[in-house]
Amino acid sequence: MIAAGGLLNLKGPSALSHGRIPPQTLLSGADRIPLPAEGEPPPTTRFAPSPTGFLHLGHAYSALFAYEAARQNGGRFLVRLENIDPLRCRPEFERAILEDLAWLGLDWDGPVRRQSEHMEVYRAALEALMGLGVVYPCFCTRRQIRMEVEEAGRAPHGPSGEPVYPGICRSLSAEERERRIRRGEPFAWRLDVEKALSRTGPLWWYDYRAGWVEATPQIFGDVVIARKDIPTSYHLSVTVDDHLQGVTLVTRGEDLFHATHIHRLLQALLGLDTPRYYHHNLVADSRGQRMAKRNRAVTLRHLRDCGRRPDDIWRMLGLGEAGTAVPA
Repeated sequence: MIAAGGLLNLKGPSALSHGRIPPQTLLSGADRIPLPAEGEPPPTTRFAPSPTGFLHLGHAYSALFAYEAARQNGGRFLVRLENIDPLRCRPEFERAILEDLAWLGLDWDGPVRRQSEHMEVYRAALEALMGLGVVYPCFCTRRQIRMEVEEAGRAPHGPSGEPVYPGICRSLSAEERERRIRRGEPFAWRLDVEKALSRTGPLWWYDYRAGWVEATPQIFGDVVIARKDIPTSYHLSVTVDDHLQGVTLVTRGEDLFHATHIHRLLQALLGLDTPRYYHHNLVADSRGQRMAKRNRAVTLRHLRDCGRRPDDIWRMLGLGEAGTAVPA
């Protein structure tokens, strides 16, 4: 579909366009299928959606990008369902995702990995972090955190504008933590980022568009790494899974660029492999808004029901016949 090293152009004849995130992420320009460096083995990529709704055009682009990055370089393309949330993830969406990928002509290697089937693996990773002393229980409600941030006035904010957790529970004594856990108070496990960084020292990761990036996970504050009833989180599960599945090239939307700072820290703490990354452009509508699952008009299921074919999807994304690349 796309030649290795080929340029991907989202400026097609449709109303779709590039979605952008702030320039401080160092990302710019059109997407290109990354080539392995001389002597590097073929890459293993993955497409890892959450089954909380139907796939949309943005998912189609992301899946195609991961597929081509693997196939054009003789590598492996994996599919993973990130279904750790039992309240939002549904079996019918899992089936729809796999049906849509097959309809698009994107075949994958090996069995589909469902995160809900591997909770014991994530629990072991969480316990390893506990053993390092870099996590702590947080009993704060969202309301308490919001009130604390409001009272602080000019509280720091994360890369997406969200308030950074002010560390309310970080200084609780071990006795207080144990007492409140025994009492049955709901809690989440937070990563003590500063303490974790004091163990790892400076960390770096490589993005094909941004180059070498120094990991600065402190921009998020102490992120939630697991909950009382679910022994994991997006950050922990994705980091562990990429290592266990042998993923060597993570391709995903540039809205997840900043999350890589947290993932690099977890890799260092847990002794996991660090893949290379490619954070591609986002697909947006004519108003510049990101595609969303709640917008039924852009879901692949709706487009299929309207009689669209896979080649129509690639043309809607501005990729020409079946995702033809624009010459660089």
